Amino acid sequence: MCKVYLLLGGNLDNRENNISLALNHLEKEIGNIIQKSSIFETKAWGLHEQPDFLNIAVIINTNLEPLELLKKTQKIENLLGRRREEKWGARTMDIDILFYDDRIIHTKELTLPHPLIAERMFVLIPLNEISPNLMHPVLYQTINQLLINCLDHLPVNKYLKSNIY
Repeated sequence: MCKVYLLLGGNLDNRENNISLALNHLEKEIGNIIQKSSIFETKAWGLHEQPDFLNIAVIINTNLEPLELLKKTQKIENLLGRRREEKWGARTMDIDILFYDDRIIHTKELTLPHPLIAERMFVLIPLNEISPNLMHPVLYQTINQLLINCLDHLPVNKYLKSNIY
């Protein structure tokens, strides 16, 4: 059994419902969700002229290999209406694989750990809530240390309207 860390997010349609549906699909198709962060609302990163995102980090135990996991997460994104039209564009659901145990992977399809973790507050804040002492296997810093040193200044706020829990 492997431990994977995922970040889910979306900024189109019913954002909260899409997260709830994605969590249900993850449980059915990937494995047992062992921990979830709070939901956070953030401004868009990259292309700023779009609706705000809701994001949540989860830890899942899975038997899937990394590329199988990637295919399953992309399938879930597609089921929830994801269209890949513009890099960093608006989307109904995005599921990023942040970590897969402490594996380091560089293939055409997948890079792990996710290469932009240390640059994004909207990733680090939810991840820090559920696993502050997780060590990044490439940068040799904990999530908490990465958060303290992050240069991203986009606001990340707890989304208090959630009915998911």
